[in-house]
Amino acid sequence: MTTEPSHLPLPDRWDLTDEQMLERAEAALVRLRRRHTIRDFSDRPVPRSVVERCIEAAATAPSGANQQPWRFVLIGPGPLRTELRAAAEAEEREFYAGRAGEAWLDALAPLGTDADKPFLETAPWLIAIFGQRHGVDAQGGKIKHYYVPESVGIATGFLIAALNEAGLATLTHTPSPMGFLNTALGRPEHEKPYILLVVGHPAQDATVPAHAKSKLALDAVMSLR
Repeated sequence: MTTEPSHLPLPDRWDLTDEQMLERAEAALVRLRRRHTIRDFSDRPVPRSVVERCIEAAATAPSGANQQPWRFVLIGPGPLRTELRAAAEAEEREFYAGRAGEAWLDALAPLGTDADKPFLETAPWLIAIFGQRHGVDAQGGKIKHYYVPESVGIATGFLIAALNEAGLATLTHTPSPMGFLNTALGRPEHEKPYILLVVGHPAQDATVPAHAKSKLALDAVMSLR
């Protein structure tokens, strides 16, 4: 049975001049250029309400068939963080011991990363980001989801941008594999963990790798036809 489409008039509409659009675009670029991935976090508290509003912003993202397959688990300080760090570092030790392969480790070498992940306990918040492989109806049946990785990726981009707007720093931590997150956080098997996002303020001595400051120029990432 096909449901007939139902549409509403566009509820929100911008009416800006070309000059205003360019001004806003340039202002957004300036702010996003101030976004940096860091690994040295302060334990300075961040109000939960700030992070929740940013997650709400992420949840406005477009998704395949508007199925909104993302799920966010917000994790504050506490014993669970110690458990998550131990599990993540166990996976990371195997990763750096050879699971990753030589080419991958060579690519990571300029970042100076290793299996030790203290930020998982130091930063005030972690956000575990899951994608639902399928939905579940009221009778427990499966509802097929479409474009899940793409949808979750877009929502994650919204989330990182919103957190940057709020003046917060982030780290997209992706221990591999991440199945331990389902167990530790009580998530169902049909939810796939994608990212453990670390959120907070930079430590006073925070650094970024020198090469990470270098971003490709517009003509290297865009072609015009």
